[in-house]
Amino acid sequence: MIDGLLILLFFQFLGEVVIRLTGLPLPAPVLGMVLLLLALLLNAPFSQRVAPAAGALIKHISLLIFPLGVGIVLQWDRYQDNALALVVAVVGGTLLSLVLVTLMLKLLMGGKHREKGGDGHGH
Repeated sequence: MIDGLLILLFFQFLGEVVIRLTGLPLPAPVLGMVLLLLALLLNAPFSQRVAPAAGALIKHISLLIFPLGVGIVLQWDRYQDNALALVVAVVGGTLLSLVLVTLMLKLLMGGKHREKGGDGHGH
């Protein structure tokens, strides 16, 4: 699992390097994860080593998000003027994400979730 974490950190570092060299207006970790996605889509030889590390991080994602919540609470006076916009963005973004993930899951699974030979109604 350590090698998987190192691969994830390498791609984050790679994103940092590309952003610094090009000046692209993107968060470096996002670019790093896009580069990782491209590498995985191209069947990179390390794809099986990344899965356990990514799974462990996803399992504990609430611990990774917790500092963000603490920061917002501690700096609330800075965000108070834009509270409505923040709430709309968070709620709207969450709903949009749920809808898009559901549609993508349906598209990618393409009916594999239905029982074989059944009509999908449990009869």
